[in-house]
Amino acid sequence: MSELQKKWAKARLSNSMQAHAYTPTQVMGATAIPVPGTTLQPPVGIPEFNELDEEDEDKFGSLSSIPNHPQDDDSSSASSVSSTGTVIPSPGKALFARPQGVPNRSLDPIPWTTYFERELFLPSADGTITYHVYLTSPAPPATSNTTSPTPGTTPGTKPSTGGPLFVTHHGAGSSALSFAVLGAEIRKRLPSTGILSLDARGHGLTSLTNPNPNPNEPIDLSLPTLSQDLCNAILLTATAMSWPDIPPLILVGHSLGGAVVTELAYQPLLPPSVSLLGYAVLDVVEGSALDALQSMQTYLSTRPQGFNSLKEGIEWHVRSRTIRNSVSARVSVPALLVEQSEPQQQPRSKPWRWRTDLSSTQPFWQGWFIGLSKKFLGQGAKGPGRGAGKMLLLAGTDRLDTELTIGQMQGKYALQVFPEAGHFIHEDLPEKTAVALVDFYRRNDRSALVLPTKVSELLAQGTRV
Repeated sequence: MSELQKKWAKARLSNSMQAHAYTPTQVMGATAIPVPGTTLQPPVGIPEFNELDEEDEDKFGSLSSIPNHPQDDDSSSASSVSSTGTVIPSPGKALFARPQGVPNRSLDPIPWTTYFERELFLPSADGTITYHVYLTSPAPPATSNTTSPTPGTTPGTKPSTGGPLFVTHHGAGSSALSFAVLGAEIRKRLPSTGILSLDARGHGLTSLTNPNPNPNEPIDLSLPTLSQDLCNAILLTATAMSWPDIPPLILVGHSLGGAVVTELAYQPLLPPSVSLLGYAVLDVVEGSALDALQSMQTYLSTRPQGFNSLKEGIEWHVRSRTIRNSVSARVSVPALLVEQSEPQQQPRSKPWRWRTDLSSTQPFWQGWFIGLSKKFLGQGAKGPGRGAGKMLLLAGTDRLDTELTIGQMQGKYALQVFPEAGHFIHEDLPEKTAVALVDFYRRNDRSALVLPTKVSELLAQGTRV
């Protein structure tokens, strides 16, 4: 009780006692000690004030409903909560204890079937590699005979209403399932779209026929090889699904995948008949990527070498904030780990190890990102990316280098920044990323354009111009 409250209570108590002919001999604080032989009744309308009781009453309705509510001890003024202003936590409430586990969340793995329609194993023409992709097919184009063609369309056909195909490529050490939740969010907003997500060589379930012909050389993960792999996977998927034509494409790449989709758009790898509407790069910029490579080995040496279970691996990714969305982690992390059998003399080793040895990819790190800004801006582009839309999604503007800053001011690409996300921007914020990508597609969707009929065609039809 504050000094002001004490004085107020003392004054009211003194006036009330005088009105009731009480003769107190001593006042201590706010408590009156009556003369022996008299019975002191509390003044009407002045309840005993207790800060803790009032706070608890507000929360629980009555003190009797508070579990283990401590009883007041009048033997010492120091033990009174109201006199000291100290809030004592209820027994058993570890207010400052470090939380154990992830409360009220399941960390069990989620199967890929929750997010994709099918998985495909696609052998290459030369038989050296079998690509593994997850696929949800786009809505097929619909054509039917018409008696009166719409101006600007071919007579006898109806404009296509088929959906686009978002083709995704993950970063180094990740997998195709890192785009699972994002793909589902895109389809919520654009149900006609398809999602094709590839496991790069050396990652996920993509397998090489002869993965290590020379033990002293790592798997070829150079940028030209990875971009050709992505092109092959698109063409083989179209063949396996018997698509008459490849749907309009939106390429989406994260980190290393951003360099791969940029290279695919820059080089003339896709057939001329393929319509590339645009490509989006997620949280990778040439300058900052090259700077980050300096500390990559240090990072790899500090992360766990293995886990006792898939659930433990998922929890580490969430707790370390490597992936800030637990649902996405439950889908993508199991594909990053593989269970290895250990000799009997090593019973304490953790069986779930990283599927991809990122340290062995170091010879390719520089080649992934050098020249990325120039290619992304389309300077000297040879492939379909010359006229395609471009978008850059970042977790912070500090990642922009000078070349990209100038290009953004000139309107050469769209820029979106999500400062609340980490490096895995598409896993941390799948909903916001999906909104940005769907809007990006709609801005670059050429099928929505209806061109006027040429004058020569109108004259041929006998129309007066």
